[in-house]
Amino acid sequence: MHVADPADPRLADYTDLTDVALRSRREPAEGLFMAEGEKVIRRALLAGHAARSLLLTPRWAEQMREVWENLAAPVYVVEPEVAREVTGYHVHRGALAALHRPVLPAVGGLLTGAEAGAPRRVAVLEDIVDHANVGAAFRNAAALGVDAVLLSPRCADPLYRRAVKVSMGAVLQLPWTRFQSYPRDLALLGEHGYTTAALCLADDSVTLDELAARRPDRLALLLGTEGEGLSPHALRGSDLRVRIPMTAGVDSLNVAAASAVAFYATRP
Repeated sequence: MHVADPADPRLADYTDLTDVALRSRREPAEGLFMAEGEKVIRRALLAGHAARSLLLTPRWAEQMREVWENLAAPVYVVEPEVAREVTGYHVHRGALAALHRPVLPAVGGLLTGAEAGAPRRVAVLEDIVDHANVGAAFRNAAALGVDAVLLSPRCADPLYRRAVKVSMGAVLQLPWTRFQSYPRDLALLGEHGYTTAALCLADDSVTLDELAARRPDRLALLLGTEGEGLSPHALRGSDLRVRIPMTAGVDSLNVAAASAVAFYATRP
């Protein structure tokens, strides 16, 4: 249905998308998240996420007709200038979807695996606050065969619009959840048979090549916040401290780049 008024209450899910603080509070509280762009929306729906509604400009409404014509959710077609007024920015790809936020599994349940079997490799993201870094880490994990991702409570929301966009929808396909009691619940990894490897610059660390050569049956790779890295508790509780060898006087990589290197080096 065409909507011409940017103040139409039916468009409320899409207001103020550029206000990170507001959306980071509002979306979890209201049980929704946003997907932007045709590819990401398609991946979200294919992964089984239920749509609340779609907001499309005329061009994308026609191009995505087979995506939405059988959806039970309403589809709002708006002119580009209306979309900009509602969202607060120019919606370059002309397509947004508001989706129902899934209920996250318990950490123990995800590690047990139930029907799919226990994940062999998991990534643990501790207090990574940049949504783009979280999205990139998820994309790297999906591309390089990591089976699941665990997040500390203070880690940025993987379902925030920018994280979903940067991940190219990987956050909608890869199993993930949050620790409820952190860092105490890191002990669950050992209880489920994982070797925990903390990526850091410690003097007593082994190289990533050495870790890869050990080929642990189950491996959890811990990556810390952008500035300070992993917390002392995470470092103390890990089985191994691991460094990526570097040259030219460079001492560290961006956490998203480090995750790609670590995931690739330890692939089965």
